[in-house]
Amino acid sequence: MAILRLGLPKGSLEETTVEMFKKAGYAVSISSRSYYPTIDDDEIECMLIRAQEMARYVEEGILDAGLTGFDWIQENGADVVEVAELVYGKVGRKPLRWVLAVPEDSPIQCAADLAGKRIATEAVGMTQRYLAKHGVTANVEFSWGATEVKPPRLADAIVEITETGSSLRANKLRIVDTLCETTTRFIANKDAYQDEFKRRKIDRLALLLTSVLAAEKKVALMLNVSKANLDNVLAILPALHRPTVAPLSDGTWFALTTVVDEKIVREIMPELIEAGAEGIVEYSLNKVVN
Repeated sequence: MAILRLGLPKGSLEETTVEMFKKAGYAVSISSRSYYPTIDDDEIECMLIRAQEMARYVEEGILDAGLTGFDWIQENGADVVEVAELVYGKVGRKPLRWVLAVPEDSPIQCAADLAGKRIATEAVGMTQRYLAKHGVTANVEFSWGATEVKPPRLADAIVEITETGSSLRANKLRIVDTLCETTTRFIANKDAYQDEFKRRKIDRLALLLTSVLAAEKKVALMLNVSKANLDNVLAILPALHRPTVAPLSDGTWFALTTVVDEKIVREIMPELIEAGAEGIVEYSLNKVVN
């Protein structure tokens, strides 16, 4: 039987990724002692890999596909197919940032001030390109972790990834500059993506995962409205395309169904009631496929 070898990111994105797969319809189970999660699809074999290494293993064909950051694709110079962009993180749904940070009382205010300084980071290549762009020579050292605690004793500055900046602030660091923004990408090996079975499997996964993220900020609304008030309610009600309007059995009332951004519901709900809508029901969604 043909198998798709899929890499899942180990670490900060691990739990969020499993939850996203669950909403997409896949039950992924991770044992604390195993790097091979189980998934309720006999045609998929999963492996936990650090995001930093994922692109390299996918490029080499050890994995057929995987999830990793755009930053690590660039850092590894990996030649892979970017199937889909998946904007999600450990706590939020915004792009992550690689930033240059220094102690709060550091005299460093810009890239030029890094000349001759020591910089600790996991993203050595990215940092070196940043320095070259600004014509600065500095000592860039690879950091094996806990990068935020290295200034000021072990480094003058760091280049670190952040989602909210809270860890940097907790370690009394301030951001000097942003080197790049990155999001998670669903990537595939070039040869694997030419295989009919694997490509179909990868594309279906990408469709379901992107539909999960598309649904997160949206809700469905169902409501009833009389024929006399139908136009007034439709004028208020936004939709992905147009609301679904179905006549009820008596012919003078209609049932409306639509999908809207969750944040606007609190604004339009009172307006819908004033316009004559009744029996309004709001419910969450698992997937939205455009």
